[in-house]
Amino acid sequence: MKNWNAVLVGPDDSLEKAISVLDTGALRIVLVVDDQRRLLGTITDGDVRRALLRYLPMSTAVRDVMCSTPQTAGPAWPRERVLAIMQSRQLLHMPVVDDGNVLVGLETMQELVNGRRLDNPVFLMAGGFGTRLHPLTNDCPKPLLKVGDKPILELILESYISAGFHKFYISTHYLPEMIRAHFGDGSKWGVTISYVHEETPLGTGGALGLLPRDEISLPMFLMNGDLLTRLDYRGLLDYHNEHGGSATMCVREYEFQVPYGVIQSDGHRIQSMVEKPIQKWFINAGIYVLSPELIRSVPVNQRVDMPTLLEQSIEKGSDVMMFPVHEYWLDIGRMEDFKRAQQQFGNL
Repeated sequence: MKNWNAVLVGPDDSLEKAISVLDTGALRIVLVVDDQRRLLGTITDGDVRRALLRYLPMSTAVRDVMCSTPQTAGPAWPRERVLAIMQSRQLLHMPVVDDGNVLVGLETMQELVNGRRLDNPVFLMAGGFGTRLHPLTNDCPKPLLKVGDKPILELILESYISAGFHKFYISTHYLPEMIRAHFGDGSKWGVTISYVHEETPLGTGGALGLLPRDEISLPMFLMNGDLLTRLDYRGLLDYHNEHGGSATMCVREYEFQVPYGVIQSDGHRIQSMVEKPIQKWFINAGIYVLSPELIRSVPVNQRVDMPTLLEQSIEKGSDVMMFPVHEYWLDIGRMEDFKRAQQQFGNL
């Protein structure tokens, strides 16, 4: 992020000073703050031009020409949310403020779109038969089924691209030529896409053995190609890098309500009765970050599922972390899930 501290002015500073800050800085915005750095407003080139059209003198106080209700972001907002708001409102800048409205940063469209590319590879699994979605998958691979007006796998790809990733691998098996024809080499999206093909299904972990291992030197994302989510991929990567270990698995809280009263007993004596209790577990969400070392440990052409691979890593003494997903998440495995995805697409 560029030095936004250089574009701070006070509300009593002059219009002349604001113009000077705009002319000498590359950010094309002036941030108006009080003595405690609470954000009071912003000034852009448009605000200056409107002031000049009103024939206001250069001595006019900044408070009289600033926008006093700028759109702001919170410090914990994911990049995708900030970018979506800026695009929808045609903004070039968005100040970042804390709960007390104190200025803590500045997001710019230029940096969000161009300045934060990440070299970590992303491996998308697209080889499944999708048998539970017959007849839709009789002649179309499940990742190419459309939600709204785009295939599921394209929505996944674009979500990673929006987060700054540009290096992708796709694993194919069922109707691979259709997937290759749709995505090509990735140039349509300004990224690179390479393919690995499973002659026989190798499971979610076995396909790792087909990757060009010498090309993978950074933690890699692995994701099933039938998921829709608003997961913060950068936050997940930061979490993995912070905690280390051989892998990080995304997990989702799952609730199940027992439809009957549950009896706790000691022998033939009843100790307590709980009516229709709710049980909670964490379930595998089908998204992982894997260390290069773990990837290189997978034998070529050997079938293994990811849970088994991670259990083997744990048995060898490696740490496998879990990352709870609180954002939107939907596994499109059944017909009812596919219909739900269509209904919820607008909110995505």
